[in-house]
Amino acid sequence: MFKRRLQALEYEEYDKVDANNLQHVKKLVSWLENQKIRHYKIDDRGAILDIESQQWPATYEKYLEDVGCPQFETPLDKVEWLVGLAIRLEYEDNRDTYRSIKGTKKKSDQPIVKSTNPLDNLDFQSEDFKKGVSELAKLLNIPQHPNHLITLEACSKFICKRLNEEAVKNPGSVIVTGQPFPIMDTNAGFKIKDPFLNKAVTILSLLYIQDLRDLQTKINEAIVSVQSITADPKTDTKLGKVGT
Repeated sequence: MFKRRLQALEYEEYDKVDANNLQHVKKLVSWLENQKIRHYKIDDRGAILDIESQQWPATYEKYLEDVGCPQFETPLDKVEWLVGLAIRLEYEDNRDTYRSIKGTKKKSDQPIVKSTNPLDNLDFQSEDFKKGVSELAKLLNIPQHPNHLITLEACSKFICKRLNEEAVKNPGSVIVTGQPFPIMDTNAGFKIKDPFLNKAVTILSLLYIQDLRDLQTKINEAIVSVQSITADPKTDTKLGKVGT
């Protein structure tokens, strides 16, 4: 259960520890306290290091209480917790070292890739970019949000749904006709005393329903795609195989 962690702590017999073997537990706990945890002062470690003492089990229980170990029932859980404590303390003692190693590894593992996408060179917080987003929103008649990136996202959704190639060829497929939907008269299933909050809840409820409809549409499209492959298999009796 904790073989790798003991190996990381450089415990010599990391692969031989049996938490149900009292002698193994004695040896491991005394080593953890003396080398990694160091909760007691050196002069106060005598009892926990004396693994031959008949009083060691009682000393061990007192030690668990002193280091703040929860009241576990099994020996394995107790040892697991102590090993975890040792790992945490080891990291805190050498935090800067581990951070530098992690940072170096990331730098060495990541290849240097030069992007050819011109969008990667844009400054999304520049005044020119914000002005461009504002002009685009005005052109598309989209209300502007205080956050220009949210406005840009709204523009993107509008363009993808209303100005895609299919929509341009067949505008009638995306132009809404008929009577406007009475949003404010819709019953969301519950009422809130605050009228403004009640309207917001109603709108969110309708948006959620729209998301579910989009999800169902995608599921249906996936089913149709699979059926188009499996619905009409061709049998080649010479090969003894079904399908092409």
